[in-house]
Amino acid sequence: MIANSRNLSSKSLILTMKSDFLVIGSGIAGLSFALRAAKHGSVTVICKDEALDSNTNWAQGGISAVLPENLRDQGDSNQEHINDTLDAGAGLCNPEAVAAIIKEGAATIEELIQWGVDFDQDENGKFSLGKEGGHTSRRILHSKDTTGHEIATSLLEQARKHPQIQILENHFAIDLITSARLGSSTDDRVLGAYVLDQESESIHTFKSNRVVLATGGCGKVYLYTTNPDSATGDGVAMAWRAGASIANMEFVQFHPTCFYNPSATGPEARSFLVSEAVRGEGAKLIDRHGREFMFEYDERGSLAPRDIVARAIDHEIKKTGAPCVFLDTTHYPKGFMKERFPHIHQTLESFGHDCEVDPIPVVPAAHYMCGGVVTDLHGKTTIRGLFAVGESACTGLHGANRLASNSLLEGNVMARRAFDEMMRLYPPGKETPTTPPIPEWEYGDTTTPDELVVIYHNWDEIRRSMWDYVSIVRTDNRLKRAGYRLQNLRKEVREFYWGHRVTRDILELRNLVTVASLIVDSAVWRKESRGIHYTLDHPERVSKFEVDTVLRKF
Repeated sequence: MIANSRNLSSKSLILTMKSDFLVIGSGIAGLSFALRAAKHGSVTVICKDEALDSNTNWAQGGISAVLPENLRDQGDSNQEHINDTLDAGAGLCNPEAVAAIIKEGAATIEELIQWGVDFDQDENGKFSLGKEGGHTSRRILHSKDTTGHEIATSLLEQARKHPQIQILENHFAIDLITSARLGSSTDDRVLGAYVLDQESESIHTFKSNRVVLATGGCGKVYLYTTNPDSATGDGVAMAWRAGASIANMEFVQFHPTCFYNPSATGPEARSFLVSEAVRGEGAKLIDRHGREFMFEYDERGSLAPRDIVARAIDHEIKKTGAPCVFLDTTHYPKGFMKERFPHIHQTLESFGHDCEVDPIPVVPAAHYMCGGVVTDLHGKTTIRGLFAVGESACTGLHGANRLASNSLLEGNVMARRAFDEMMRLYPPGKETPTTPPIPEWEYGDTTTPDELVVIYHNWDEIRRSMWDYVSIVRTDNRLKRAGYRLQNLRKEVREFYWGHRVTRDILELRNLVTVASLIVDSAVWRKESRGIHYTLDHPERVSKFEVDTVLRKF
């Protein structure tokens, strides 16, 4: 796949690489696309960290799908799953996308099993199905409480042994290369990407006219998140700079139950998720006095959709002044948590918490990006040859609030649909007739330690501003303050980027400030409360805002 190379200096080796398919991201969407594409050409998978460092790998609960009649709840159906998804999406889902993706659920499960994924089964050999918030039936397939890890490791094992797939870890995609950005005024198509090799500190050019963004979410734009450190919105930021349309960025979902323990240290302690599946098995949200408060907010109680539960917890915390609420699992039979949720049980135990004796302290934290790069039902973006799948895409499935466990389903289904469409439009061998010459990367000056301090300060300021002003409950004044701070930060980050040799810290800061600005701009426009966008100044849902918030850079 290496087309040519030349020595620039003793420290830098510039490579120009070419493959039939370029996939940026290694979660369920990226890897399942790569496995399909590898049957038809060479595939390069770009991973910012290790290949397993993805939102998929961190997913606990499971994957939602309506199985054949003999394997599911008697009352369940694809239509019920569709109805639950539309209800959670608060009037902003694309019904066509919802129906298309959900109807492919059974095929997705079958395909994942063929790739080696092992889902839990009951004593009769049938799949053990869980239930989560917003679902009217048990339809969540799982592998204990590490479903994402089971899927990620199985797909990665298949990808690593495929001769047509090259996985490059510790490679950071900086920017997409498009014909429009190289000066073409008549045709906007993708040509590849510039990528930072973090080990050699070199910038390489990756050529491909079939590029898939599968970079996951943007949870690290907030101070508290359930996402891994790599979730800095890279795909959305790259697509935005390239001129692709972005939609619904105001809808950032906060997971209601992130473990709260101020005495615990380390990144896992700050971002450890207690799966919604725990509530699906009967756990209840209570306050410090043992009062079960959720029925005061919704008739479904602790199993209401995530936007309602997160907002209720936020209200309880502010009303009482307590630092958290509690998830009560103490009524479970002894040993149940250890058997059904071994990862959660073991992790809590490592922090000194026995969930069989004491309720689990929890708070909401940023979890999922419901908006993203605008695509059609086949993953196509507004730039020719560029596709987006998974959390980085906005397909219309999630609307204003994602239904629990629909994300892994979407990632696999849309990867399949994107591959089929790419093969129809751009099969290998059908290359672009004329390609503008792609210039090599120009290096800036080295960043000094003093400047690194400023970078870290800006990173912290973005995340704190977003948490304080643009989180679960918003106001016009808070959004205005956030916008003003981000405007100044964008200027500083621009100077860092253009004036210095790029590093991972600079690149992530650049993407964070871009994504944060898109979230704020979208939230300012939406003068209503809908789904996970809730503002005190406009508390009601307004019919004229039952449209997507679409932004595009000109």
